[in-house]
Amino acid sequence: MTGDGTGGGGTETRRAGGEPDAARAAEALATRLRGLQARVGVVLGSGLGGLADRFEDAVRVPYGDLPGWPATGVEGHSGRVVAGRLSGIPVLGLAGRAHLYEGHAPEVVALPVRVLARLGVRVLFLSNAAGSVSPRLDPGELMLIADHLNLMGRSVLAGPAREGETRWTDLAGCWDPELRRVVRETARAAAVPLREGVYAGMLGPSYETPAEVDMLRRLGADAVGMSTVPEAITARALGIRCVGVSCLTNRAAGMGAEPLRHEEVLETGRRVAATFERLVLESLEPLAGAVEPAPPADVAEEG
Repeated sequence: MTGDGTGGGGTETRRAGGEPDAARAAEALATRLRGLQARVGVVLGSGLGGLADRFEDAVRVPYGDLPGWPATGVEGHSGRVVAGRLSGIPVLGLAGRAHLYEGHAPEVVALPVRVLARLGVRVLFLSNAAGSVSPRLDPGELMLIADHLNLMGRSVLAGPAREGETRWTDLAGCWDPELRRVVRETARAAAVPLREGVYAGMLGPSYETPAEVDMLRRLGADAVGMSTVPEAITARALGIRCVGVSCLTNRAAGMGAEPLRHEEVLETGRRVAATFERLVLESLEPLAGAVEPAPPADVAEEG
């Protein structure tokens, strides 16, 4: 698959042990930001990248210009950092993301969030395109993520302990309750329909079988996708407060008569883009006001 701005990532810069060097990537990006100091970050998923065109005084940095930054090879992910102001708020935006199913190691997928943390981001708004698992949720709706299931079989926190990250990270508050309240109230005031549910992260890239969708439903999932969970876990370990919204682009396998297509994901994303953008733009000011985080507590070592 190809998309605008995709291709090779930045020159490989890795620390001893083979892990990408977040410090060098952050230093390289900082030199391009014209002094912008953003406390809020936004990650734009499949079909939702139109918000990148709404930045004022924007600086756009292709991922390929940043050392060690993973390439995006999926249609609908433009592959650049966009820095500037949205609704008057300084924001660092990631237009597109790397996925584990593209063959990237977990620590590579986690690099962008680690870079945002080094640049001062304390609140992260994540977005994605997802399939509806619950019969109560329809394609075209937006779903506030209340919790997640990590069924990817990988952890971005595995490996050596990293400076600045909690080792035994408590994920009970991963999807920040206060930030969810802010987005929920913003949606109500802006008359943006917003559902709420549990997001299941699967490895992909194949879509799920009907039996797997039935399993997910029994496990408590309302939507399923192939991203977001690694970013949320990384952010939590770094003390970044997270909130997330899924754009429900299709019904999961076995729930509809038509076969699933990535083109459908992009089409639905474009159809609801204006509603999604309005929700993000209206939410930024109150989210920025909640910027002082309560660092996640280490919990006792298990096992």
